Amino acid sequence: MTDQVSSASQKSTGLIKSTQEFGAGLFLVAVAAFFFWQALELPHGSLRAMGPGMLPQSLAVMVAIGGAALILTSILSDGPPLERWSIRGPFFIFGGIVLFSLLIRTFGLAVAGPVSMVFGTLASTEFRWKESVIFSIILTAVCILLFKVLLRLPIPVIGTVIEPFFPF
Repeated sequence: MTDQVSSASQKSTGLIKSTQEFGAGLFLVAVAAFFFWQALELPHGSLRAMGPGMLPQSLAVMVAIGGAALILTSILSDGPPLERWSIRGPFFIFGGIVLFSLLIRTFGLAVAGPVSMVFGTLASTEFRWKESVIFSIILTAVCILLFKVLLRLPIPVIGTVIEPFFPF
């Protein structure tokens, strides 16, 4: 018999048996509380005439319920411990959002979409240039079709910087 036991198979003796699920649950409850608080000033309306505050607050309540379920699960059943995480994922995902917001008006969706998606895919350690570029071009084409053609939203496909070169 060996004395070495993996950390995943060890029984936790404390109240919290799965710190990873507990941390995720706390995060979801905190996010839900923030968005619920932000939507407090919006009029709620009624079920017959929904106001702009009803949907965000309803979603916040549902996210909080999911977070509470994760917290309860972390107390009742064994699970994985909270692992260390790197800053790489949040940096590239948030950076992709910032890039999109900076590029959309000046360069349009045709440029901002692929650039921000390729930057966002750098968050993964399994990043591959070819797959990322193909995926971002296809997804940008779908977004242009959906938002500009089908929904007719005023989203610039070709921005003000590129428009003089492609006047169509």
